[in-house]
Amino acid sequence: MTDNLLEIKGLHVRFGTPIGDVHAVKGIELSVAKGETLAIVGESGSGKSQTMMAMMGLLASNGRVEGSARFQGQELVGLPLKALNQVRGNKIAMIFQEPMTSLDPLYKIGKQLAEPMMYHRGLSAAEARKKAIELLELVQIPDPTRRVDSYPYELSGGQRQRVMIAMALANDPELLIADEPTTALDVTIQAQILELLADLKKRIGLAIIFISHDLNIVRRFSDRVAVMRLGEVVETGKVGEVFDNPQHPYTQMLLASEPTGRKAPVPDTAPILLEGSNVNVVFRMGGGFLGSKPSEIHAVNQVQIRLREGQTIGIVGESGSGKSTLGRALLRLNHGTGRIRFEDADISQASREAMREHRRHLQLVFQDPFGSLSPRMTAGEIVTEGLLVHEPQLTKADRDARAVQAFEEVGLDPNMRNRYPHEFSGGQRQRIAIARAIILKPKVVVLDEPTSALDRSVQKQIVELLRSLQRAHGLSYLFISHDLSVVRALSDYIIVMKSGKIVEEGSTEQIFDAPAMDYTRELMAAAFGH
Repeated sequence: MTDNLLEIKGLHVRFGTPIGDVHAVKGIELSVAKGETLAIVGESGSGKSQTMMAMMGLLASNGRVEGSARFQGQELVGLPLKALNQVRGNKIAMIFQEPMTSLDPLYKIGKQLAEPMMYHRGLSAAEARKKAIELLELVQIPDPTRRVDSYPYELSGGQRQRVMIAMALANDPELLIADEPTTALDVTIQAQILELLADLKKRIGLAIIFISHDLNIVRRFSDRVAVMRLGEVVETGKVGEVFDNPQHPYTQMLLASEPTGRKAPVPDTAPILLEGSNVNVVFRMGGGFLGSKPSEIHAVNQVQIRLREGQTIGIVGESGSGKSTLGRALLRLNHGTGRIRFEDADISQASREAMREHRRHLQLVFQDPFGSLSPRMTAGEIVTEGLLVHEPQLTKADRDARAVQAFEEVGLDPNMRNRYPHEFSGGQRQRIAIARAIILKPKVVVLDEPTSALDRSVQKQIVELLRSLQRAHGLSYLFISHDLSVVRALSDYIIVMKSGKIVEEGSTEQIFDAPAMDYTRELMAAAFGH
């Protein structure tokens, strides 16, 4: 008998496609012992999630599995569905990356928690509800007796992820598979979720398989690590040994992918390009029904900000702190009050027509490089779309020549400009989004979480690209992110926001090395573990 709770041997996963089989997982071998945390790391497409989905019998209909996955000595590959259902959700549970898509928006969370307990353990509805409240308390949801009757949309991202953990723990599993459980969360919420999982592991002897591309988290949270690339395990061992002395070139590349370098601050004499004084944005929620008064949310509250030529201001803070709303308000894409100046013009009350001449100089790059690109347009058409508005005198040949130049500037082969967005990787799509902004020769670019959806090595490439474009064109950036290591590498000035207000600001060195406010210190501790 082995001490391992789970043993995977010679596991292959293939997907049938119209152009032939895709060999996604290639004969991998993994094991995890009771009470151990095994991290599986690697970039998108490395086969991390597909390995676990294959073991759980959750592959898409065109997927095929070969090899062995034994849990407590029982073979899971090829197990009939009825027998498999006694294992998954009962002895093995899984937490997925995006809790909002995993929870049914039409059902209260108490009902969603109760259902698996009624199915697997035969509890009555009243017993399952009582246990659901206990689980919400276990995962530290405040006021669980009331929250059990909440819908998913009434909870924050961190609370929804806690509900997913509670659901996974409902039937006292022995193995928990956590697939990128903190990727969509702020650093402080990430730290809380990881602390919760570590506490549960200690208290109930849970074994955890932790799938992630965040190496900082893996190092702090895991006992052993397996590094995957192109469907194969290229290196495995104790976390300390692998991180301190990586043997495989791919592991060495991953560990070297942390954004490095520092941006020199611009002189105080540099011209001010964009300035906001007493900027406020208020959202009104509800109201109107039977005379009820709408509630007001002060998303941005009395903010002062100055962006100089060639400067990068990093704006950090948790979700809901007002970072993105401030960026949009400064570009006049949100309705707000206060004074906004661009160069020598007061644009606070500028009409839509008057703003048009400024728009080319004030550009925005969004977080999601897929959602922000039209699937019906080629990459070349997307990149040159703004030229139709701002330089209507250009011929089609002129626009195409500018597209070639923009593609070259962002490191893409210009011959790819006739492809559609779905034919590009995430990193390539983000380069297209950046090309769309810089083709208009802007002066200010607001970058709203432009690297959060990307793998670490791709993030580093985008950081280097943004630096080179800034040097070449004298660009000024507002860089909005909750990834503090990327913010530190790109910015020369930092603004820390909480609840719509600036709670601290200063040079990057000052904020990272000697933060004055408790909230900033909490952000740093959550991000860097000190």
